[in-house]
Amino acid sequence: MTNEAQARKSGIAAHPRGLAYLAFTELWERFSYYGMTALLALYLAKQLLLPGHAENVLGLAALRELFEVHGPISNQAFASLIYGWYAGLVYFTPILGGFIADRWLGARRTVILGALLMSAGHLAMSFDASFLIALVLLIFGSGCLKGNISAQVGALYPKEAESQRARGFTVFSTAINIGSVLGPLTTGGVAALYGWHAGFALAAGLMLLALGIYLAGQRHLPQPTAPKAKREPLPPLTAEERGRTWTLIGLVALTIPANIAYPMIWNIGIVWIDQHVDLASPFGAVPASWFNSIDAFASIVVAAPLVALWAWQAKRGTEPNSITKIGIGSAIVGASALLLAIGCLFADPQGRVSVLWVLAGYFGMGIAFMWFWPILLGLISQAAPPKVNATLMGGAFLSLFVGTVTMGWVGSFYDQMSNLSFWLLDAAIGFAGAAAILLLRRPIARLLTPRPQD
Repeated sequence: MTNEAQARKSGIAAHPRGLAYLAFTELWERFSYYGMTALLALYLAKQLLLPGHAENVLGLAALRELFEVHGPISNQAFASLIYGWYAGLVYFTPILGGFIADRWLGARRTVILGALLMSAGHLAMSFDASFLIALVLLIFGSGCLKGNISAQVGALYPKEAESQRARGFTVFSTAINIGSVLGPLTTGGVAALYGWHAGFALAAGLMLLALGIYLAGQRHLPQPTAPKAKREPLPPLTAEERGRTWTLIGLVALTIPANIAYPMIWNIGIVWIDQHVDLASPFGAVPASWFNSIDAFASIVVAAPLVALWAWQAKRGTEPNSITKIGIGSAIVGASALLLAIGCLFADPQGRVSVLWVLAGYFGMGIAFMWFWPILLGLISQAAPPKVNATLMGGAFLSLFVGTVTMGWVGSFYDQMSNLSFWLLDAAIGFAGAAAILLLRRPIARLLTPRPQD
C-alpha cells in the first residue's frame, strides 16, 4: 500500500498511521526531557552542590576546577554554567546524530539508540554519583533522537504532498508542546512529594514508554533506503547564492540575543521564583518547577490567533515580513523579561513578588517564541539556496547552542546582582537583539530577494 493510499485510509486526520506513533513517541520523549530539565536548576542549587552531596559526584570537582580557571565561583554560578552547557549541547549534538544515521546506523536504529541513552541518562540522574554521566548520556541520546525522528515524519509523505506534510509536522509539533507542558507539571509534582530522585526516575520510565511506542510502530514507519553508491557533487554556489547564504547566517546570529534572554527563565528564573515569588495557594505552595510549563502552554494557545492575525493583516496588505516578525519576537522577549523586573519593583515588604508578574512574563516568552523561531526556520527553508538548504536549516540550531551556553554564563552573575538589575539585564539583551534586527531588516530583505540571472 502506498503512503498516499494509507493516508486516505487511516491515521490522525487522514495522515499515515506512522505519524501517530512518531507523535506519541516525541510527546513522551519531550515529556521526560522537559520534566527533567524543570528540576535541574533547583536540584543543583538546593541539593547536589551542597556539602554531603557534591563530594559524591564523580568528576564534579574536576569540572568545578575547569570553570574556576579565572577564580572561585559560587554554587549558584556553577549551577548556571552546568545548566547552560548541558542545554546548549543538547542543541548541538543533533548534527552528530544525523551523521551517525546517514553514515552508519540509519534513522531507525539511531532513534532507538538515542531513546536507550536518554532512558539510561534519566535513570542515572537518580543517583548523586552518576550525575555528570547522566548529563552526557542525555546530551548524546537527545542528539541521536531529536533530528532523526523529525526526518522520519517528512519521509511518511510522498514528495508531492506538500500541504499534507506541513499539516503532519503541525500535528507532530503539537505533540512536542503537549509534552513540554505536562512534563514539568508531573515530574515537579512527584519531586515535591517524594524527592528529586523520584522525579528523575519518573522521567526515565516515561522515556522507556516513548521507546516502547516507537518500537510498536515500526511496521508503519518509512522503510530504510539503501545508501547511494556514489553521490554526484553539487555545483558551486553562484555569487548571488553566496550572498543569500551569508545573509541568512547573519540573521541566525542576530537571533542569539533572544536565545540568551528567553532560556533564562528555565535556569535562573526557576531559582528566582523559588526564592522570591509568593507561591502560596489555597492548596499549599506551588512547586517552582511548574512554571516551566507556562511558556510552552502559551505557544499552544497563541498559535491559532497569531495565524488568524497574520491572515487578517495579509488581506489588508499590512502583514509584517518575516524579518520584521523575528524582530518583533525578540522585542517581546525583552518586554517579557522587563515584566519580571517590574515585579521586583512591586515586591511586598518581605521581598516576595506577586505570581501575576511571573505568569505574565513567562506567558509573554511563549508568545515571543512563536513570533521569532518558527518564522526564522520558515524563512531559511524559503530563502536558502537549494544546494545548502538542509545545511542552513541545521545550522539555525547553532543559535540555540550559542545562546543557551551564553545564557548559562550570564546567569552565573545572578547572585552578584540585585533581582531588579538581573532581569533588567536580561531584558536589555532581548531588546538589543530586536533593535539590531529591526534596524537591519531592509538591507537583509533586499539581500534575500533573488535577483534575476543574466
